[in-house]
Amino acid sequence: MKKFIISAVAAMLTVGTIHAEGYQINSLSAKQIGMGHTGVALKLGGESMFFNPAGMAYMDKTLDLSGSITGIMPTATATVDGKKYETDCGVATPIGVHAAFSIYDNLKAGVSFYTPYGSSINWTDNWPGAVLNQNVSLKVFTIQPTVAWAITPKFSLGLGAMISWGTVDLNKGLVTAATTDKTIQALQSLGQLPAETPLFGNTTPASVNLNGKANMVVGFNVGAMYNINDKWTVGASYRSKMGMKVKAGDARVKYANSIAQGLLGESLDLLNEANFKAEMPCPWVLGLGVSYKPVEKLTLAFDARLTGWHAYKQLDIEFLSEQLTPYNQHIEKNYKNSWCYSLGAQYAVTSRLDARLGLMVDTSPVDKNYYNPETPGMTKIEPTIGLSFRPIPRLSIDVAFMYVAGLGVDNASCEYSDLLGAMMPGKLTQAIVGQLTPVMGAEQAAATAAAMVNQFGFEPTGKFTADYKLHALIPSIGISYSF
Repeated sequence: MKKFIISAVAAMLTVGTIHAEGYQINSLSAKQIGMGHTGVALKLGGESMFFNPAGMAYMDKTLDLSGSITGIMPTATATVDGKKYETDCGVATPIGVHAAFSIYDNLKAGVSFYTPYGSSINWTDNWPGAVLNQNVSLKVFTIQPTVAWAITPKFSLGLGAMISWGTVDLNKGLVTAATTDKTIQALQSLGQLPAETPLFGNTTPASVNLNGKANMVVGFNVGAMYNINDKWTVGASYRSKMGMKVKAGDARVKYANSIAQGLLGESLDLLNEANFKAEMPCPWVLGLGVSYKPVEKLTLAFDARLTGWHAYKQLDIEFLSEQLTPYNQHIEKNYKNSWCYSLGAQYAVTSRLDARLGLMVDTSPVDKNYYNPETPGMTKIEPTIGLSFRPIPRLSIDVAFMYVAGLGVDNASCEYSDLLGAMMPGKLTQAIVGQLTPVMGAEQAAATAAAMVNQFGFEPTGKFTADYKLHALIPSIGISYSF
């Protein structure tokens, strides 16, 4: 019995790690959202600490302060057997705050606080894919002290230390309603449950909450920038991989009603004593960029960012209790690296007003055979627009809007371990043999039990298949002040 429970925990954790491009946030600056979130080859003052630290070296201010907050309002749908199910999500609010100052004309320093990774989605408790995910919230926070040095007027370097920590909070179904109903019917046929015991239908009988805090880790953000001439600039940046380790996560079980608790509690209550450790990868990101000023008022920029999801080959799960060591899991994920392409333009309409346009194309690293509805992975097209208004020369108020249009994916599937489907054949066989042996002998009772159990059609694994679509509205507002 215990082995089945631990396998269920491992399957639960498999889908407990946030996936792919839904995990990486590309909306950390109101100004740069308007330009398609470009910035690798742009001189952005303090905000360069995130996009390319080398760009901060060309800051022409004594002090540059900026901050922005973004509202991400996603809606995902899953069509299962012709019926559409929609998420009920709140508003996620990634932020970026930056402070940079001049040490010398060619040497700058600063510190940033931002949320580079995060995800929040709510599929509700009783949708058909609840055994994979009901709702999830993940947040990663980073503080980055940075220095930048303009070695020559044309060439600069920048380096920042990324000090990061995070939290994860996941809810998912432990057993499916369909298999639970099949179990009830099987036990009723054996006289072990009253005939009037109701079925669950579309209600998830038992769910589990996983909650954990990742310990602090340190990575680095390094960049270089070269001014070819007055019109052309190129840049490159690299943010290192970080492993966010949850060393003592907690699991808690919730039942739909007293019937579910009476039927499942003896087995599932063991989860309330289970602690786990796992690692959430924050992959490396390589950014390449070019900017061009054809005229004084117009700036064009193009970025290409490669995210190292290929490093996420498997998920390792280890249980803290020594007696559970034999059930540690090493689960294949097989992600691939993915590119995000950004194009942006900024035009100085007046001395006080800048207008921006942009476009991002964000490709998916998710393998279709490992497709989980936590953050539906698909290639996305993301047009953007933005404005900056300066009521006084030193103060800028920035607004932007991004629309995320997922291209959709059909017949995406994900396998899962069916706890009851694996457990019930053995339990039913044991019960039937116990009833029939006094009547027909052990050998005949075993054969009869096997035939009866096969009729119920229990399976140790299941597969969830759906057609997914996704879109999101992303407004952003920021403010900056410099002198």
